[in-house]
Amino acid sequence: MDLADRDWRLIREDTRPGPMQMALDEIAAQTAADGGPRTVRVYTWTPDTLSMGYRQATDSVDWAAAADAGIDVTRRQTGGGGIYHDAHADISYSIVAPADELPGDLMDTYELLCTPVFDAFDRLGIDARFTDTEQPALHQPACYLRALNPAHDIVAGDPGRKISGNAQYRRADAVIQHGSLSFALDAERHLSVFSDPDTTPAAFREHVTTIEAQAGVDRADAVTAVERALGEWADADEGEWTDAELARARDLAAEKYAADAWVRDRTAPGDA
Repeated sequence: MDLADRDWRLIREDTRPGPMQMALDEIAAQTAADGGPRTVRVYTWTPDTLSMGYRQATDSVDWAAAADAGIDVTRRQTGGGGIYHDAHADISYSIVAPADELPGDLMDTYELLCTPVFDAFDRLGIDARFTDTEQPALHQPACYLRALNPAHDIVAGDPGRKISGNAQYRRADAVIQHGSLSFALDAERHLSVFSDPDTTPAAFREHVTTIEAQAGVDRADAVTAVERALGEWADADEGEWTDAELARARDLAAEKYAADAWVRDRTAPGDA
């Protein structure tokens, strides 16, 4: 399936708080569903943020430790485990398009939308691939330490260690795929946001690898590789958020992604 003949925009690395980043994914879905451009983008979370998976248990987070460390917490619309994001160790991306332009099968959609992710790794000289072997979970609430899933977990090196996690949220009218590429790893800080993790920083480092370790490039070069891969895959024009999109995203971030009702209780605005 070729999507490059559609109207796509590339939004280069954009730094905002976690709730705003998650709100912008939803706003991009609305824009695409309403006939506006589809979006590929790279983004950064500032301040440091734990993004919880949609069904992640509230008591799996050490809320006091996160607050003491200045780490924000939000909850994604997508499933999976929690991911610690900071402006150095994490490179995040999103691909957003109308649902009727993508395969109906989840696995086929992952294969299609991960194509530019693999291209980015290729540009960096990293042998990355979907995992083809099962590995047991080290700590199920943490995305990078869950049991590996061949559908969307990307590994690198020999033996394969996780380097990227990817997830989808499928609305009736649009699909959001977003993911995290591990550039560097601060295992101690990553684990500190989880309550009573049943693993150690040393075990974490054995389970996960990074772009920095695999390719020895600096972060700016890694970000450029991801941006170019996304932009060329979609044949996207340089773009930016409109003022109206940013205004709607700020409202949604405040009402949902920064609100305890959603973050702690998974109650969206308007839910009973």
